Amino acid sequence: MLGTARPLYLARDLSSRDLPGTGASRSACSRGERFHRRTQLAEAHGGAHWGSGVVDEPVRWRFPSAIAMAAGRAARTGLNGLFAVYKPPGVASIRVRDTVETLLLKELNSLEQPAVQQQVRFLPTTVEGNAGKELTLTVTRLPVLAAHPLVRGPEFTHLKIGAGHRLDTKSSGVFVLGVGHGNKLLTDMYNAHLTRAYTVRGLFGKATDDFSDTGRLIEKTTFDHITGDKLERILAVIQGTNHKALLMYSNIDLKTQEAYELAVEGLIRPMEKTPPLITAIRCLQFAPPEFQLEIQCLHETQQYLRKIVHEIGLELKSTAVCTQVRRIRDGFFTLDSALLRTHWNLQNIRNSIKDSKIKVKVGLQRSLSHQARSGKRHTDMDQVAESELHSTEGTSASDLTHKMR
Repeated sequence: MLGTARPLYLARDLSSRDLPGTGASRSACSRGERFHRRTQLAEAHGGAHWGSGVVDEPVRWRFPSAIAMAAGRAARTGLNGLFAVYKPPGVASIRVRDTVETLLLKELNSLEQPAVQQQVRFLPTTVEGNAGKELTLTVTRLPVLAAHPLVRGPEFTHLKIGAGHRLDTKSSGVFVLGVGHGNKLLTDMYNAHLTRAYTVRGLFGKATDDFSDTGRLIEKTTFDHITGDKLERILAVIQGTNHKALLMYSNIDLKTQEAYELAVEGLIRPMEKTPPLITAIRCLQFAPPEFQLEIQCLHETQQYLRKIVHEIGLELKSTAVCTQVRRIRDGFFTLDSALLRTHWNLQNIRNSIKDSKIKVKVGLQRSLSHQARSGKRHTDMDQVAESELHSTEGTSASDLTHKMR
């Protein structure tokens, strides 16, 4: 009972003779056992905790941030995976990532905070007794200052948010982010070599130093001779050339059943880093001098796509600049699943992670299992070739010729 005081001699007497459930003397007990018995004695006498001297240990201790950490873990249960946001043009990718982190931290720290923890202390006081002033111990509850929000500061100060394939400042579109375990999934997405899709707008008749419409103007040309058929022929040549390069980097024998199955599933892709590759390109709109393309590619940069527009202009005996690069798909994420700036909050991000979890898991398993099978096949082929090489060591040229016959 709070505020209850008893004479010190009574505390000494009880601590040595009236401990519940034991008859051992106090001197024969360890410090931990004495503390446990004093706790039992306190519960038996109205919650007071008696002993000789000032007891500086609380009756029941909880770590200062235990409840706060539990609340934080509950709030962050859904923040463990991948989600996509829409990056507007004119903003750096790293700034978008930092903005999302800041908004999440602000919302997590604005959640209801637990009450400040209390701890039991035994404070020495003097009271008037029969023999004058006597020293006693008074049980008091005090707040744990180390757990007070004004002392420890915000509960959340950092979230581990990783960024996927980035967009440069001029580009816009789907930008994938990972939080918690999602950082490992970002690495898996990189190793899976997934394709990305863009819509690219171009303008005939101009050439600049950086292939964009905002660069320094270098040249102006005519474009009246350009037709839709001519543009389609150039796009077909580009796709055919890149398709041959894709097969070369994929190391797949086109005469096998495996190659056919991979082609049907759309899984023909290189298993390591390669130069930029275009898997598909088509014209969406042709209204000279403006045109719009849809490009699906691997290992690209946005500057590479602008250069493609520039080269298309040169092939058509003219010039062209890129006016817009917009990513419409990054692996499993499309524009429909990308969160707009007004939706960058805790609830929407948790829902986005939840909605994409199964899709990401199945897609990564399929892509990475294909790479594992392909890697094993190439390893087996290398082992067979090496064994054949060892078996021919020490054999004369005539013997080899006889075996070949």
